[in-house]
Parts: sequence; structure tokens; C-alpha cells
Amino acid sequence: MADAREDRPDPEALLAAAREEEEREGKGKLKIFFGAAPGVGKTYAMLAAARSLHAEDVDVVVGWVETHGRAETEALLGGPPPLPRLPAIEVEHRGRTLRDFDLEAALERRPKLLLVDELAHTNAPGLRHPKRWQDVIDLLDAGIDVYTTVNVQHIESLNDVVAQVTGVVVRETVPDSMIERADEIELIDLPPDDLLERLREGKVYLSEQIERAASNFFRKGNLIALRELALRRTAERVDDQMRGYMRAHGIQKTWAVAERIVVCVGPSPMSARLIRATRRMAGSLKAEWHAVTVQTPAQARLSQADRGRVDRNLALAERLGATTVQLHGAQVAGEVLRYARQHNVSKIVVGKPTHPRWKDFVYGSLLDDLVRQSGDIDVYVIQGTAEAQRSEVGSPERRRVAPLAYALSAGVVALCTLVSWVMHPSSDLANLIMVYLLGVVFVASRFGRGPSVLASVLGVAAFDFFFVKPYLTFVVSDLRYLVTFAIMLLVALIIAGLTVRIRRDAESAGQREQRTAALYAMSRELTALRETDKLSLAAARHVRDVFEADAVVLLPGPDGRLAVCAGTAEGVVAGEQERAVAEWAYARGKVAGAGTDTLPSAGAMHLPLQGSSGPIGVLSVRPRGSWQSLDLGRRELLGAFATQTSLALERALLARQAQRAQLHAQAEELRNALLSSVSHDLRTPLATITGVAGALLDEGAALDPAARRDLTQTVLEEAQRLERLVRNLLDMTRLESGALAVKKEWLPLEEIVGAALNRVEERLEGREVSIELDRATELVPMDGVLMEQVLINLLENALKYSPAGSPIGIRGFTERSTAMLEIADRGPGLPPGEEEAIFEKFHRGRGQTQRGLGLGLTICRGIVAAHGGQITAEDRPHGGAVFRVTLPIEGRPPHLAAPELPAAAGA
Repeated sequence: MADAREDRPDPEALLAAAREEEEREGKGKLKIFFGAAPGVGKTYAMLAAARSLHAEDVDVVVGWVETHGRAETEALLGGPPPLPRLPAIEVEHRGRTLRDFDLEAALERRPKLLLVDELAHTNAPGLRHPKRWQDVIDLLDAGIDVYTTVNVQHIESLNDVVAQVTGVVVRETVPDSMIERADEIELIDLPPDDLLERLREGKVYLSEQIERAASNFFRKGNLIALRELALRRTAERVDDQMRGYMRAHGIQKTWAVAERIVVCVGPSPMSARLIRATRRMAGSLKAEWHAVTVQTPAQARLSQADRGRVDRNLALAERLGATTVQLHGAQVAGEVLRYARQHNVSKIVVGKPTHPRWKDFVYGSLLDDLVRQSGDIDVYVIQGTAEAQRSEVGSPERRRVAPLAYALSAGVVALCTLVSWVMHPSSDLANLIMVYLLGVVFVASRFGRGPSVLASVLGVAAFDFFFVKPYLTFVVSDLRYLVTFAIMLLVALIIAGLTVRIRRDAESAGQREQRTAALYAMSRELTALRETDKLSLAAARHVRDVFEADAVVLLPGPDGRLAVCAGTAEGVVAGEQERAVAEWAYARGKVAGAGTDTLPSAGAMHLPLQGSSGPIGVLSVRPRGSWQSLDLGRRELLGAFATQTSLALERALLARQAQRAQLHAQAEELRNALLSSVSHDLRTPLATITGVAGALLDEGAALDPAARRDLTQTVLEEAQRLERLVRNLLDMTRLESGALAVKKEWLPLEEIVGAALNRVEERLEGREVSIELDRATELVPMDGVLMEQVLINLLENALKYSPAGSPIGIRGFTERSTAMLEIADRGPGLPPGEEEAIFEKFHRGRGQTQRGLGLGLTICRGIVAAHGGQITAEDRPHGGAVFRVTLPIEGRPPHLAAPELPAAAGA
């Protein structure tokens, strides 16, 4: 039965696997052909695998493959038969034509399998994504399987290592999440000597690049190091897949395909020697190792000295390269073995017990539990040094109980005796025993183990002295009572022990609940904030409230040096020494300062705030009490606070960067549109004016008056057109800068319509203009000059988009407290879905051949909005478009207002 329970799958693991499977459902699968360097044959292997599937009638399409001029690769790509290929997209950039992968065509084609070479490639400007791996994500989300290639030097987390080994900083990188997302990774490996031979034969680069590559990146030492990195990264990925399979299928046994070691760390001085011995063992086995400590309810009550020793032991293990972990649970052996099985650990290192053997019978033996429950995991027992043993014997610090607690426990027994004396005449002895047991439970729940043991012994003695014949003596006439006394004492001790354990469990749970509540309160407040100074102040305030410590958040300034953003006391980093320690922690990404092994003479602890791409600041903390108050658990909580702070700050910084990027993109788009429009629409009238003026100068005397008049008229029209363009630009600038001042007057609509028609009278020649104005229309409060401009722009828009000779209608009327003015034409109408877009800057209708900047309607909307009204556009039932301007009518004209009565008139 035990074996069946061990082999039962973990419900949480099954749930996680089901959730992961659900997320992957409907998405494509990703296979990465992974190599150590260019030229190992990744693209060739990808094409070979694709050809095999193509021969099996799988819909395989080549999205993008870069052959680099290699004959074997080109032959495999070209066939026969050739693999289907998507045409490349061409992008114009700075006078050059760039060819790249066409994501839109791939999504429209939707093959079963798509080949996309060079995952780390940077796309041409103007495409949907800046990076090709982002294109691959879209393909996978669309349900398309993808084959791709990547080299180890392009993995983001290995970028610094590759730069250190090769001296070359790789700019094009792929996030590690893409490697983790791959359903399959195939390592394409080639020994360095074979790769160098391929390089010399011209199978990697063209002949003019061979010499430079061989003397730089393709040195044999570089290739060996890159090959090891590729092998290790592939092994890590395969190991993750194996452990995921084991969790999903409830496999509790250890599969020792790779050595992993766990060393148990406690407050004992022997732990330091265990850590060093485990480090040597891991080094000889080339194994990953972990240092684990378990905080049980009993160990949560360790003395300050023991807690400090645990902290130092874990710090030592971390310095030696271990992964340090603090676990929480009721049984040390159970938690260690659970962690070991979760991480597929093959060996556990534990210290040899040096305490008396009777303690194992009373408190249990960690070593026995590990050995009996370890299964396939090897357990190594290491003896501590003599000095460590002597230190351990003389160093225990037990939690002292005040003498008053023992006195009160005796008082509780006396009270139970008094209650039993009252009950004795009418109750059985069993009821009296229950009274004493109740007293033991009370003492154990309030005063701890020592007083509860005393209460148990005194309770048995009092029961014998007062209630067992002969009374008032410890002599027992009936020897059967000896069994009663023994059972009563044993039950009392067990109940006391269980009660103490429950009390400690409750205290431990309370501490964890407090930490969880503190983290929740902090994260909830940080989530609601956006500004970095408010986020920093909130984080420092929570640190002060929870840890009774002053704290400040330091962020890099424009000069790159750290500066105080916000905090509870800037004196935390008042001195130059503290600033220097904070700078060190920021640059190295490690905790430094007081309470650590790095620059411990500082007055504050400086915790780097790590973002996804590196440190973004420092949290500096100075407790108001002793540093010993920050035990291991509280330091973990402080680290969690720092992590929450860094996440919130990074979110704010990324939001600010995204906003700046969006503004920059909008400004760039506006600039490009403006340059495009201005370069065309200003150049044309200027060229016409220049040409006509030149003709007048050169042949003015020879021209007849009619021709000269026509040329002069052309100059005038183009100059007027140029004046309108410049006026529109100036009006747009005034609108966006807020410099537009609306001076409202009470004017009739007839006056505005008449003035606008006079301004465009010549251009309206040959058009039928119907005017329908409600004679009962009241005066409307508006700026006559600005509204005249609105009407002129709308009339010019109607002239531009309607056939010559077609009618234009103007209609004005009032409804309640609003005035309506409509301009209607018989043109092609509005493009579907662009009823709002036509009012945007530089927007032109689809297929428009008319000239103009596309600012007229934008200016109309700005002027109408400044009046408190709105402008809309819609199609007419029988063709054409109608633009409707709505203006509010607030108040009454002065000459229509009711006359004021003298004060006496109402008397």
C-alpha cells in the first residue's frame, strides 16, 4: 500500500500538466536545430528533416532559409523536387531594398510545417515585429508547426559568457523562454577540428572571409568552449523534460541519469564541514548540489546564536556555489526527501549523530528516517571534527522558561486538587483524573514543555496523596493503582507534548501568515501605483512597518550614479561609505553591507533590485535594533520585499519606456507624413510658380496679352494654393499648442454661410449650390472667423471629392439648444469604417489623387471642439457624404434678454 501511495501522481503536478497541455492545445509545435557555431550543419539538417516529411505528403513550406552560398545546402533546398517556398517581402530602407521573411504571407498560406531559418535574426524596419523569434511566436499561436535554427551564442542568458570566451559581443539574441518553449531540440554537433576543416574548404564562409574568421571567432579554443556550452544547454533542456515527465506521471523514484547532491544544514557547527565536504564531492562528480535547511515548529524557536549559525552556514554554501533552500514542515526527513525527489537528487549528505542514543528514542532520529525512507537515493554520513563536537556540546542555548511559569503550573495543580476535593464524595476517580489532565492541557498550552511535565508529575502525586487510600500518604494499598499512576503520567506527558507541538505549529503558522499578509499588503499597494517615487516610498514604508527598520530606494540618475528616490530616512545612505557599498551592490547584483559577508562594516544592508535585464536600483535597510533580529526567515522575507519592489519599479519603468516609445513612434509617423505631404504639396506649386515666372522673364515681351494673363493667373492660383497649405499648417500648430482663442459672438448662420461662399465663389463655378436655412434660426454664439474657416474647408472637401458639376447642399437649422449646419455632396461617399479616421491628421481617402496635406477636416474638428460642439460624417442614402456640425446654444443674445426691473418694482 505504501508503494502504491508513493507511485500515485501528485495532483498538483497533474493539474499543472493539464493546464500546460490546455495552453498548448491548438498551437503549433516548435523544433530547434541547435548548434555551437555557424557551419555545423543546422540548416542542412533542418532541410533534410523537412524533405523526409515532404516525401510523406506533409504540407512543408520554406518560409525563409539562408544558404550563405553553401553548395550542399542550396542543392538540398532546390531539389529535385524543390520544396515549396514563400516569396520574400521587399522593404525599402534608406535607399536600399531589403528582402526578408513575409510573416503575413505565411499566416495566410497556413502550411502544416514552416521552415524559418536564423531564429535570432533582426527583421527589416517596418515589418510587424523587430525580431524573427517574435514572428515564430505568431506562427505557433496560429497553429503552424515551425522548424528553426539557432546557435548557442545567441541565447540571452549565455551572452556574457560567450563574450568573455570569444571576445565578441553578440547583438542578436533570443530569450531563454523561446528555448524552453521548444517541443524538441536537436543538437547538431561537429568536432572543432572538423569544423575548422570545413572553414578552410570554404564551406562555412566565402573565401575573402575565411582568414578573418579563422583568426577571430573560429579559434579552436573558442569552438571547444562553445561546444561545451551547447552540450550543457541541451542537457539542461533534456533534464527539464525528464523531470517534467516524472512529475506528470507521479514517478517518485530517482532516475540517476545525472548526479545531484543535497546536504542537510542545521545550527550545528558540524554543518560547515558537511558543506565543504559536499562541495568537494560535487566538484569531483561535476554535479549540481543544494544546501537545504528545514524550519520545523520546534526549530522556529531556536536561539539567536543558532539562527545566526544557520545563516552563516547557508551563506558559506552559497559562496561555494550551492543552491540554498529553506523548507518548512513538521518533519525534517520528510521535507528533505520530498525536495530530493522533486529535483531528482541522487545523494544526500548528513552529519553523523553525536548526541546520546536515548534522544533518538524520545525525539526520533533524522538519520534513521532518511535511511529507511530514502529508497533509491544514497545517504552519506560524515563525521564532524573534534573541535566541532566540543563546540556543539558547549553551545546549545535552550529557550528559558521564567520561574513564575513553574510556580503557576504548581498553582494549576493545586486548583485541580481543590476542584477534585469538592467532586470526590460524589464522583468516580476517573472523573478526578480527567480534571488533572485538563489542568495539564492548560499548562502545556500556556507555559510550554517544562511546566507541563512538572504539572503531570505533581498531578499524579496529588492524585495519589489525596484521593487514593490510605489518604494523605504516598503509600498505595492496592498495587493496581501503580498501573493507573503510570498510565495517568504517560497520558499526561503525551497530551502535554501534543499540546506543546500544536502550540508551536500554531505559532509557526501565525508567523507564516503574518509574512504572507505583509507581502500581500505590499504587493496590493504597489500594484495600484505607477510613479517610481510613490512606489519607492510605499516599499520603504512597508519595510519600516514590518522590520522596524529605516529604508530608502536608490535609483540610477542621468549620470548613472545612484540617487535617493524615496524612503523613510535619507540618513540610511548619508555617508560616502554607504553610497560606495550601495554602488557595489548595484554593479555586482549581490547583497552587501551590514549583516552580510561583503563589506560588513557598513551601517546598512544594501539589496540590489533585480530586473529582467539587470539591476535597476538598490534597497538600503538599516534596522533600528540589532542586526541579530534579522534571522534567516526575516531575511528571506526582506528579500521577497526587495523582489516585489523591483518588479513594481520595473513595471513602472517599462510603462514609461513604452509610453516614450509610443510617443516617439507617433512623432516619427507624424514627421514622415508631414515630410511626405509637404515635400509633394509644396514642391508642386513652387515648381509651377518658378516655371511660369521663368517663362515670363524669358519670353514676356513675345507673349500676347492673353497668354501673359493666363500665366499670371496660374501664378496667382498656385500662390493661393500655397497660401492655403501654409495656413492649414499654422492653424494645426495653433490647435495642438492650445494657442487657439475662441472669441464668441452672437451671429446668424446666414452671415457665416454667405461669407464662406464668397471666399470660394470662383471654385464653385459650374456647380449648383442649394442653400436651405431655417428663417427662424436664432443667433448662435460662435467665432465668426473660425467658423467661416470650417465652412470653407468643408466646401473645399466637397469640391475635391465630388464630380465636377455635381450639386452641393448647405442646410442650417436649430433643434432645442443646438444649431446644426450640414454640407452635403454627391461624391463616392465615405470609405467603410473611416467615418472617424477622415478627421485624423494627414489622412487621405483610399485611392485619392487630389492634392493636399490632409489637414482640412482635422482643423475643422479642432475648431468645432473648441466651441464645445462636434462634427460628424456619414453617407447619404442615394450617394455622397454629409458633414454635420453641431454647436451648442448657451444663454440668450443680449438684445433678447429680459430687461432688469428696478428693485422697487417687485414691491
